[in-house]
Amino acid sequence: MDKERFLTGKKNCREQDPGDRPPWLKVPVPEADALASMEELLRRTGLYTVCQGALCPNMGECFGKGTATFMILGDTCTRNCRFCSVIKGKPESPKMDEPGKLAEAVLHLGLKHVVITSVTRDDLEDGGASHFADTVFAVHGLSPESTVEVLIPDFQGCAGALETVSESGPEIIGHNVETVPRLYSRVRPRANYRRSLAVLAQVKNINPHIRTKSGIMLGLGETETEVIDVLKDLRNAGCDIVTLGQYLQPTGDQLSVYRYISPEAFRVFGRIARELGFSHVVSLPLARSSYHAEEAVKISCGRC
Repeated sequence: MDKERFLTGKKNCREQDPGDRPPWLKVPVPEADALASMEELLRRTGLYTVCQGALCPNMGECFGKGTATFMILGDTCTRNCRFCSVIKGKPESPKMDEPGKLAEAVLHLGLKHVVITSVTRDDLEDGGASHFADTVFAVHGLSPESTVEVLIPDFQGCAGALETVSESGPEIIGHNVETVPRLYSRVRPRANYRRSLAVLAQVKNINPHIRTKSGIMLGLGETETEVIDVLKDLRNAGCDIVTLGQYLQPTGDQLSVYRYISPEAFRVFGRIARELGFSHVVSLPLARSSYHAEEAVKISCGRC
């Protein structure tokens, strides 16, 4: 890999001016009717999407296709990750009718594959695991042909919480490591890299048939060697699916972009990930953990 085009390999990750956003990171203006239709459904059901909370650059594309990553357990997170624009603070109590409403939305949209995530709820005894499980059961009960992917927090490493989610039968369980271990104190100060790897490994121990998935953001000051080491760690933890995408600063309150990564570099990382044995890899500048998730389930689970 041409290091002039990508990373210098230096360990210094102080914030710098990465320059203007390159053309490959510019997205088309979303179709107004598609946005309005999805937003009306969300208002009517009282549901929330991570697409909105995280200001995802692909929101227009996904809403236009009638897909979204639903966020359960409210819109307020108990942690303070510095890359994320989701509200931080004291969350409200979980809404007991939320699993049923989400299942009805999946049926209404005719989704073949649904992605469900949440804020981190360290205030709840099980971290919200039972709410995840209720939602998976509700979706499968109302739309038995739909596959379900859950993107979970680390539940503080609680094995019982992971068993609760796994036993509800989602086809894919995702948990993002987000960045390289050296940057955790700066990017994810209340998370733990080894604990995140252990979450993925524990899911495989509970049910080897569940596909596991993780995601990495690039452009925060990591080196290419560190990224490759993370990919190796994920495979050693039994992770099946991986996504790599460019970190983009959601608002002025989050970490600045350290560097914009070229599409060629993403292609190289994608090739390396496939050589390491991941069953499905999405490595693109605008990729996010749930971007084109339905493609991963087709390949990895043999359904749809």
